[in-house]
Amino acid sequence: MPLTPRNIVRHELIGLEARVAGSSHKGYVGISGRVVDETRNMLVILSQNGFKKIPKKTSTFHFKLPDGSLVEVEGWKIVGRPEDRVKKAPTRRW
Repeated sequence: MPLTPRNIVRHELIGLEARVAGSSHKGYVGISGRVVDETRNMLVILSQNGFKKIPKKTSTFHFKLPDGSLVEVEGWKIVGRPEDRVKKAPTRRW
């Protein structure tokens, strides 16, 4: 399944370029780099200043897709174990 703006919340995030666009903790805003690890509640981003652990629930992220487009994702939408999020079926809207 190709990575698109529609399916990014159900896709693997490790390896994508990311930037923290907003957070309840102002010290996290502006951190950018490559996602190197993901846990249930955190994204680990390798920035120029080392590894940064960013909580998902209180942050908003900009991800750069392989085709060069930028996608904004609210962190609460990606909270959960990565392996479970990938398996999650999309919700149907009638």
